[in-house]
This record gives sequence, C-alpha cells and structure tokens, in this order.
Amino acid sequence: MQRSFPPVSLIGAPTDIGAGHRGARMGPDALRIAGLGEALIARGVEVIDRGNLHGPANPWLPPVDGYRHLEQVVAWNKALMDAVGAELAQGRMPVVLGGDHCLGIGSITAVAHHCRRTGQRLRVLWLDAHADFNTSRVTPSGNVHGMPVACLCGLGPHALVNLGGSAPAMRPEDIRQIGIRSVDPEEKRLVKDYGLDIYDMRHIDEVGMKRAMEEALEDIDENTHLHVSFDVDFLDPSIAPGVGTTVPGGPNYREAQLVMEMIADTGRMGSLDIVELNPALDNGNGTAELAVDLVESLFGKSTLMRD
Repeated sequence: MQRSFPPVSLIGAPTDIGAGHRGARMGPDALRIAGLGEALIARGVEVIDRGNLHGPANPWLPPVDGYRHLEQVVAWNKALMDAVGAELAQGRMPVVLGGDHCLGIGSITAVAHHCRRTGQRLRVLWLDAHADFNTSRVTPSGNVHGMPVACLCGLGPHALVNLGGSAPAMRPEDIRQIGIRSVDPEEKRLVKDYGLDIYDMRHIDEVGMKRAMEEALEDIDENTHLHVSFDVDFLDPSIAPGVGTTVPGGPNYREAQLVMEMIADTGRMGSLDIVELNPALDNGNGTAELAVDLVESLFGKSTLMRD
C-alpha cells in the first residue's frame, strides 16, 4: 500500500549567503533539473513549485563582529520563514530547495511556530556531517551556515535567535543529529554543555545504521511533526562530491537509503529542507540526482511493498 502525503510546495532559496564557498545558490535549479518535482508527482504526490524566493546578493565580505553577512542572512531567513509558515498554514508540506544550511534557521523557526500553534511536538532530524552548533566566539570564519542549530537553540545574534519573535525556537531535546563527523574543538564543548543528541559516525559504525535510526526515532508518535533537515554533505563525498564542505567517512548509498526509508516508515514527516548542494563542485549534476533519489525514498519509495 502506498502511503499518502500532504500536498507539497517546493520553495527555492537560491543563496550561498551563509557559506564559505560560492555555488549553493544554484542548488534549487539543479534539483529541479534532476527532476525532483516530477519524481514526487510520479509517486502520487500533489506538487506545486512556488519558484524561488528573492533576497540580497552575496557581497562576499569578511566577518563583522564575528558574523559574515549577518544583515543579508537575516533577510533570507525572514523571507523563508514567512514562505514556509504560509504553506504550513494551508496544510501543505514545504520542501525547501537550498541554498546553504543557514536557511535552517528560517525554515525551522516557522515549523516550530506551527507546532506551537497546532499543539504538535516538534522533532528535527538533522542529517549532516557537521553539528552546526558554532558561535561567533568559537569559529574564526564567521560563516553562519555553521551556526543554525545554535541559533535555533537560543545561542547566537539577537536578530536570528529572535527571528520569529520569541526565543529559543526549539530546545536541544527537540533535535537528533545523524552522521556527524566534523565538530570544531570549542563546538564540542558547547554540544556537551547543551546536551545535544548526536549519532555520530563512530556510534553508527559501532551499532549500525538501523539501530542508530531506531534510537533517533523511537519516541515519535502521531502528535509529532517531523522536520527533516537534509544537508547533502551528510553523504560520503565519494558518492556526493557536489558540496562545499566535504568530509570523508559519511554514510554510503545503502546506509543513506535506509535512513530515508526508516524516516518514511514513521509517516510523520511534515517538512523538509535540502541544502548545501553546490553544482559548481559537482560532476554532471550527479549529486543532485542522488539527492532526488534519496528524497523519493523519504516519500515512500522502496524495493518491495512493505507494511
């Protein structure tokens, strides 16, 4: 039996404003060219492509007071927060086509507000090579795509922490991070202090991906809104080279498929971000095509019909 999904709205956010490499701004079109919308329609999902949001250009400047492009990052995230919130209010599933991972601030702030309004419990699955729990004090780059989880948990500049009018947007216990294998030295201390629930690659190697995902998903129920934040650098760069911050030792194709299929099995995914795809660093759009393949699995594609 094929599971039914709410109608989907694709929202392009073509910016690399928070990143350390140019190119993620081309991610939305690469995902469209790889056939994301058509793949979901083929699975019986109603899809509307809302096109691309508009925001300030990337000025490519050094950090100011510890943050690169803070004003522009706020503008992009505010626009995305409003767009995601509008789709959720209509009973639609927003699928954000990024863009770099700083966009998770706007997207998840909107989802958290929706959960408070509807009385649902928020759960974020953060699929990433990085914990993204940096602050201006512990990262010399000032790139905000390394800070979204910290900002969402109330640790960061006021304009981002209070993007939705209240702070924090979520609590550390609302998030599970999968596939982590790159955490800066001072960031490790912050992660420990805030008690983030992280299933890093060592844990996955020790217990297997199936058990790690069972642990990450075990308390999801019918009142849970599951937001999936899929950073394409979650994948091993041998299969997904088209990202700006490759880290060896990530999940292989079968492990990634298992992650997506187990998320689909919960039936609770209500919103999705696909971020950090950088076509400028890709080989023939292959990373975008792989991302589309994995997103199909999030929407129930499997080898056999399963109960």
